[in-house]
Amino acid sequence: MFRDKVKELLEECLEQRPDLFLIDFEILDRNKIRIVIDGDKGVLVEDCMFVSRGIEHNLDREEYDFSLEVSSLGATTPLTHSRQYQKHIGRTLEVRTLENKKFEAVLKSASESDILLEWKAREPKPIGKGKVTVQKKATLLYDEIGEAKVKILF
Repeated sequence: MFRDKVKELLEECLEQRPDLFLIDFEILDRNKIRIVIDGDKGVLVEDCMFVSRGIEHNLDREEYDFSLEVSSLGATTPLTHSRQYQKHIGRTLEVRTLENKKFEAVLKSASESDILLEWKAREPKPIGKGKVTVQKKATLLYDEIGEAKVKILF
């Protein structure tokens, strides 16, 4: 009952702000509500406050004893939703597949089912000695990705 009410309020908030989307929602012991959101253009403190107020102001504290935490993802948190990949097109990702292949590459595109990565590699020349730089590409289905993180460059 409590969970359903919170989920309904959360959905109403996200309907009002289609640029925001849900990453994680859980209710822990003692009605501790934990919500993690992301946004197509990032998340500001005001966005977290908007969601928090939309829930908190519509729950009766006389009826429910609860605590509420609304947060955004950290910069080093793995990507888990296709919408997150969309907003990081053009950035360098560190990707590990379920088969333990590793890529450090630029995210060129992201669809509903897969991503396209591109990177440069040094390979032996086909003829003669030395190496040549070649452009490589890989298309990965989301189901094949074990973990993907945005590489933070300084």
